[in-house]
Amino acid sequence: MFAPKYIENKLKFFPYIKEVVAFGNEKVFASALICIDIEAVGNWAERRNLAYSGYTDLSAREEVYDLVQECVKTVNTDLARDEKLRGSQIKRYLLLHKELDADDGEITRTRKVRRRIIADKYGELIEALDDPHQTHREIESQMTFEDGRVGNVQADLQIREVTMV
Repeated sequence: MFAPKYIENKLKFFPYIKEVVAFGNEKVFASALICIDIEAVGNWAERRNLAYSGYTDLSAREEVYDLVQECVKTVNTDLARDEKLRGSQIKRYLLLHKELDADDGEITRTRKVRRRIIADKYGELIEALDDPHQTHREIESQMTFEDGRVGNVQADLQIREVTMV
């Protein structure tokens, strides 16, 4: 049984994680696209004197991946205790280079994830998560800024593997 919303909500209980889109239905293992909470992770980084220039830079830092990995491990441990959910543990994840945004059509104004749009827009990232030989993936995507301008963002996203319990 794969329950994406349950897994996503468990991960979003951590203050460092703002949004999660989990995939695993009819797949060999579960994976996730994760958006950090820029305010919480930014404060965490500042307390550790980690410099960063913005969301894309912060989400790419090794230390931030380590922080999120601990959250994923904790959720996996909880899932492993439940016979029905054991197979839903997250095996691979990446941190998105941008927040999911209603202006980009990725979420609704009430912050509900639009799964089909995410699957279409980030299909190559989802495929990379499914490929155990991929350790990173370069991406260029268009995003709408708060002032209405549209720009392109490029990033090399690390793909992390988590030991399943």
